[in-house]
Amino acid sequence: MQNNGKTALGLDANVGALICYLGNLVCALGLIYSIVVIVTDKTNKLARFHAFQSILLSAAGIVISIVIQVLAGIAAAANSGILAMLIGLVALVFGLGILIAVIFTAVKAFQGQIFKLPVIGNLADGWSN
Repeated sequence: MQNNGKTALGLDANVGALICYLGNLVCALGLIYSIVVIVTDKTNKLARFHAFQSILLSAAGIVISIVIQVLAGIAAAANSGILAMLIGLVALVFGLGILIAVIFTAVKAFQGQIFKLPVIGNLADGWSN
C-alpha cells in the first residue's frame, strides 16, 4: 500500500486524512467521509488508517458520552448535587480530551504521519491493511 499520492477521490492523501478528523467537528461529516474513504480507497494506507482511527475515536466518544449521561441522569434522580457536579466535571474533561485528540490527530494526519492513539490506533492499523 502507498502512504502518499492521491486518494480515490482525487485529494492529496494528507488532506483526505485531515478531513477524516476535522469533518467530525461539523455535523459528523468526518464519519461520512471516513466511510467513503474505506469503501473507495483500497491502496492508500495513510487515508485508510486515519479513516478507521477517526471512526473508532468517534465511536468511543459516543459510547463513553452515553455512559456519562446515564450516570448524570442517575445522579439527578437521586438528588445528589455533589455527584451530579462531579459527573459534569468528568463530562467536561472528557469532551476537552476528545477535542484535543481530534485536533492532534488531524495535525499528524496532515503531516502525513501515522500516529496511533492508545488502543484504537492498533485496531485501525490492523484494519487498514
